[in-house]
Amino acid sequence: MQEFSTDCRRCPRLARFLDRVRVAHPDYHACPVAPFGAVRARLLVVGLAPGMHGANRTGRPFTGDFAGVLLYDTLHRYGFANRPVSTGAADGLKLTDCRITNAVKCLPPANRPLPDEVRRCNDYLSAEIHALPEGAAILALGLIAHDAILMTLGLKRSAHRFRHGARHPLSRGMVLYDSYHCSRYNTQTRRLTPEMFRGVFDEIRRYLVRLRQRPRRVR
Repeated sequence: MQEFSTDCRRCPRLARFLDRVRVAHPDYHACPVAPFGAVRARLLVVGLAPGMHGANRTGRPFTGDFAGVLLYDTLHRYGFANRPVSTGAADGLKLTDCRITNAVKCLPPANRPLPDEVRRCNDYLSAEIHALPEGAAILALGLIAHDAILMTLGLKRSAHRFRHGARHPLSRGMVLYDSYHCSRYNTQTRRLTPEMFRGVFDEIRRYLVRLRQRPRRVR
């Protein structure tokens, strides 16, 4: 498994783009963005990639822009975060039994990573997923995140099609849940409403509660 590094330059187009961003915004993080949260959390949230003025600026996933508004409010509502607002890496926000990452760790031009960039970055996501405990829940925010998760496990997209609210059993007792991405566009056009997003989290919470109630195996 590939260990994540903020010095990664395996995607030439993204590396060159970040070089230009650092010149234009010297106060920005403008490097690959590390995951946020415990390695062996029971919930892994997977987004697309850092946003220009969000995670790319602050250095923390879904922090500092509109995409994090609904996500962190919902995580707080369901007990996965100690506060509902994420403004910066030093804002005191902590996650409980939850980890947030992206399918692509670098800011892509126009928020659109190329397929080969998703593949190059997939080792990092694979390491995160294989480090999860048995029975963990994985939430894919959008189609690209969904497909990147399947890629880490060698699963066919045709057998696990993305659909908001879908549930896909995975290996090691894990379960993949799908949601539309909580982007400004999706929420403002109401493709994704808070009620729809909470509906997915209702399913995840019920699943994790049932998981805790299962008797442990005797070895």
